[in-house]
Amino acid sequence: MSAQSNLQDKPGEPGLSSAPMEGKGFYNHHSAIPAAGGTLALPLLEQAAKRIELDAGGRPIVLADYGSSEGENSLAPMRAAIAVLRARVGHERPIFVYHTDLPDNDFSSLFRVLHSHPGSYLRDEQNVFPSVVGRSFYQHILPPNHVDIAWSSYAAIWLSRIPCRIADHFFALRSTNAVRTEFARQAATDWEAFLSFRATELRPSGRLVVVLPALVENKLPGFVTLMDQANVVLSDLVARKIVSTQERDQMGVAIYPRSESELLAPFSSDGHYHGLTVEHCATFPVPDTVWEEYVRDNDPETLAKKRAGFFRAIFAPSLAQALNPHRHPEERLAFLAALEDGLGARMVDYPVPADNVVRTIVLAKQASE
Repeated sequence: MSAQSNLQDKPGEPGLSSAPMEGKGFYNHHSAIPAAGGTLALPLLEQAAKRIELDAGGRPIVLADYGSSEGENSLAPMRAAIAVLRARVGHERPIFVYHTDLPDNDFSSLFRVLHSHPGSYLRDEQNVFPSVVGRSFYQHILPPNHVDIAWSSYAAIWLSRIPCRIADHFFALRSTNAVRTEFARQAATDWEAFLSFRATELRPSGRLVVVLPALVENKLPGFVTLMDQANVVLSDLVARKIVSTQERDQMGVAIYPRSESELLAPFSSDGHYHGLTVEHCATFPVPDTVWEEYVRDNDPETLAKKRAGFFRAIFAPSLAQALNPHRHPEERLAFLAALEDGLGARMVDYPVPADNVVRTIVLAKQASE
């Protein structure tokens, strides 16, 4: 999962590009919630691998992982799909796996995970060939009619751009109705673009499985407490002159959790969108393993540290994009560390579960006639 943008806007202006997840293994270490959410969709991915049409020839079967970040959360999905495909075609047929993310993503960590992780899908496989593509998924990434099975977990919550300034916060859902409306409009445009590009890249009968943090009955997501406390910490960093007032005013994260009606809107007229149809759409609560550990151990400091690490891994790099580009790289690292430390200190007093939900949607491309 990484923030996705194909724009090159000036720092601080509406449209500011978001950053990839924190690299050097940090995201992999702090991404338990996205991992748990993605796990809920593995049976759907396995079913998709069973339902695609496969010719009798020897052409490589193609899997695409849209928004891979550092790769650890992609291992189980790719392994599950490959296992089903091997049962269908045997072990001689080549399988290509494309992991895609933004150009600045830490692909080196991804390759290290593929090489050394005990859960790597390359173990005991001689004919699986991974590669990466550094490009936003809000544009074409792979050739037309090329992908058999596509997977995207959590990544499409990130928009291509921040459409407007978020006053007094950095999270649109904690701002005014006008700001939320602009983000909803951008989210609708981006979702249609994402679907149209994937529809072009899928082969006939191909499947796309998407997992997204979701809105349910207009309730705020379960990580709102974390976002609110981070917002307080940012104000403290301004007071401590670690961040300037101008930099703080420019900060925002380009995320928007969609409702079910928003996800299904492109299909509302006749059930089709660019040749795609909806096979499945459902909502699930996401297990919060960090909270379960807290309930067991009653250790608020560890809970707070893990919550702060999660925030830094996923959201803090986007906030750092608003820092003056002439700052020394060490100042960026100091900002990230100060934000993480301050948030960890505050979250000790807020030991609450992250009652998050995900929505899974499976899309099929019309088969060949």
